[in-house]
Amino acid sequence: MNAPGLDLLLASLRTRGDDAAADALTALLEERAALARAKDAAEAANEAKTRFLASVSHEIRSPLNAIYGYAQLLERGGNDGARDAAQAGKVIRRSAEHLTNLVEGLLDIAQVESGSLKLARDTIRFPAFLEQITAMFEPQAAMKGLALRLELPPTVPEYVRTDPKRLRQVLINLISNAIKFTDQGTVSLKVHYRNELATFDVADSGIGIVPADIERILQPFERGGGASAERAGIGLGLAITQALVHIMGGELRVESTPGEGSRFIVKLMLSQPLSPPSDLPDGTGAQFYLGRARRLLLIDDDPAHREALRGLLEARGFEVLAAADGAAGLALAAETQPDLVLLDVAMPGLSGWDIAATLRARHGPALKIVMLSGEAPDSGPAHPDGPANDTFVTKPFAFATLLDVISEQLALEWPQAAPRTAARAPLPAMLAPEAQPHLGEIARLVRIGHVRAIEARIDALAAVSPETAALAERMRLCLDAFDLKALASLAEAGGQP
Repeated sequence: MNAPGLDLLLASLRTRGDDAAADALTALLEERAALARAKDAAEAANEAKTRFLASVSHEIRSPLNAIYGYAQLLERGGNDGARDAAQAGKVIRRSAEHLTNLVEGLLDIAQVESGSLKLARDTIRFPAFLEQITAMFEPQAAMKGLALRLELPPTVPEYVRTDPKRLRQVLINLISNAIKFTDQGTVSLKVHYRNELATFDVADSGIGIVPADIERILQPFERGGGASAERAGIGLGLAITQALVHIMGGELRVESTPGEGSRFIVKLMLSQPLSPPSDLPDGTGAQFYLGRARRLLLIDDDPAHREALRGLLEARGFEVLAAADGAAGLALAAETQPDLVLLDVAMPGLSGWDIAATLRARHGPALKIVMLSGEAPDSGPAHPDGPANDTFVTKPFAFATLLDVISEQLALEWPQAAPRTAARAPLPAMLAPEAQPHLGEIARLVRIGHVRAIEARIDALAAVSPETAALAERMRLCLDAFDLKALASLAEAGGQP
């Protein structure tokens, strides 16, 4: 019987006073409606899955085809081997990064839905972090003839604490999206920071988003209609971005006008560290740490990974030993007594977790153990005394990230570079005697971290004489960058270099 017929039957039962039968029929109708809704939802989900698999297939095949083609080119050789190899290496690296981001996006969606995504809390160089992300997209923007701008006001601190991987992921998704949907004009990242609240404003002059699509594009596997539907993508980036921003305790707002452009505004609380690690390296250049040579042991069954890390680390002055499995690694550790072990998790025979437990039992807490793996940091077995490793780095990782981890674990000191704001004016050979009390008080205030009082005292120093104004300006630059170590050095040395 069709739905109208059932409705007539229900009315008839109510009229005759047969409430029991009417109630039974009502329950049947409600169940039928629920089944119909479930069927529609299942069909919609199946259609979305089909679209998603088709998009993922395309996204995977493109970089794989590039990797496959350039690998064959390298095997055959060419007229200009060095030039061909360099170009092939760039394409293969970019394609591998694309595949990695795709896989990580799928895993992130799964982790968000299961509630298992965990955040790190690391100190990063904030302006350098933003400059590196923007620099990643300069070639892509240049190829489309777009102007890519990064706007950082002086109030942006030198160091903040956040989850660098997740913040990087959010900004990369937003900037890449802006470039993808912009054919002419500009793409900009504007950053504002006040009272530990960071606001990231990614704006473009692209095709824009119709109002009806703004909510939909933030859902997994959904994409905008119209002109935006013609652009490549699988519909994961914005959904992941919104999920990550919410997990980080922030908010994401979208403003857009079709045909004029869009703005994605992210607000996050990013605190400043009490003691900025100003001695950490920046991951670039041939910089060596200070003091005695440190010995590192790398245990990984992947020979390509071993050799790549060995080359990068030896170029920074580390002595690097390598082992292909747990047994060889344990024997080498007993023989050489390394300062730190870089340890893969998934290996034949002994797993990385088993090796870490044995290393900790044999060598105690003095040996630093860093796990390197594509698995989750909490994938190891639970121990009542906590994990055997000191920290965990997720593959794939930037070398600068690993270098920071090693530097922190071994308490390394690095040669100091000039501050980012280092426009240094010449200072007088002698300062007026009236400046000395101010310098002593600034040094004391730096030791206790009283920032507002430091600002007032620097202002007072600047007013002493024209000669002290240049010193006060340098001190303000150090304070703006939160480089208290350099500020203390200026105060204690009487302003002399």
